[in-house]
Amino acid sequence: MNDTDLGRGMNSLSAAIRSAQVVVPCADLQATMDSFLERLGFRVEVIFPADAPATAVLSGHGLTLRLETSNDNTPPPALLLLVDFSALPVNTPRELRLPNGMKITLVEARPRIEVPEAQQEFVISRAGAPHDWGAGRAGMQYRDLIPTRLGGRFVASHISIPEGGLVPDYVHYHRIRFQMIFCKAGWVRVAYQDQGPAFVMSAGDCVLQPPEIRHRVLEASPGLEVIEIGCPALHETYADHDLSLPNDRFKPDRLFGDQRFARHVAKDATWSPWKIAGFEAQHTEIAAATNGLAGVSMLRSARECSGTIRHDGEFLFFFILHGEFGICGANVGSHQLRENESCAIPAGSEFELTAKPQLEMLAVALPGNILAA
Repeated sequence: MNDTDLGRGMNSLSAAIRSAQVVVPCADLQATMDSFLERLGFRVEVIFPADAPATAVLSGHGLTLRLETSNDNTPPPALLLLVDFSALPVNTPRELRLPNGMKITLVEARPRIEVPEAQQEFVISRAGAPHDWGAGRAGMQYRDLIPTRLGGRFVASHISIPEGGLVPDYVHYHRIRFQMIFCKAGWVRVAYQDQGPAFVMSAGDCVLQPPEIRHRVLEASPGLEVIEIGCPALHETYADHDLSLPNDRFKPDRLFGDQRFARHVAKDATWSPWKIAGFEAQHTEIAAATNGLAGVSMLRSARECSGTIRHDGEFLFFFILHGEFGICGANVGSHQLRENESCAIPAGSEFELTAKPQLEMLAVALPGNILAA
């Protein structure tokens, strides 16, 4: 059988499947079944034979189990139950054992977002070689811009879709504290929950993805590149199979985790003087949309210029879009950065920034007032 035949066979199998069951071996079928029915709220779907039951199919909480009488000491699978602990007595055990030896672990269904303590350090990322890129979700290529993740607090990724075209994405959301997307090159068509029809992000555009907003990537130009920054570094991506995007629902003031969606369109934005003479800034609305949590700005220079600033915040990150940029300070050393290179700067740093003519770079900071003029 060749790969084409195998693929056709798998497609046929997928279309023919009507349900799925997890086999749970047990020596005492009735005792195990009673535990699932009486303690865990499952229900019987099938049981046979009637005169001496040896198999029972139970369903509950989105799961179907096939209990089968077995005396061959086959270990049963482990089971996780996602629960709301606030609805349970405080002394409820976190682990249960059923008569067949099956281990059931109770975990919080919606745990708090854990944001690790920041590990303040200078991190520089040089322009990526081909082996620096790895395969990510939905056919996207990822380059890690902060390999240390600053102790797990932040992740910064350079993402590309080299071939472009329709993107095999699905409606999903992230459990995060902060997340932004900046379009560096090409264009991408996206859809967001309660933000109206799908729209195109072009080079220079940026969006804030507030916590748990549903969204979907639909289509991209060949050579699309985006910069994505999130906190915490490790966060879950959940699929939402019930919501269809794009749709026409438009509620621009809706809050998602006390933040609102923000879209920055570069061609409609203005430039203004920044805190270092010779620099100009194009500020986004992300500081306002996050209630000051974070700020995102584009910086540029028309001439060679330099100046000293101090950073005492939680996070400061620069990504060079075009041109050449220098940074020098006691906590960071002396470095020159060029297109596609970036740096994260530790708190408590006073440093000098030097810009060559025609410099353009992305700046992201927590809190947002770090980037204010």
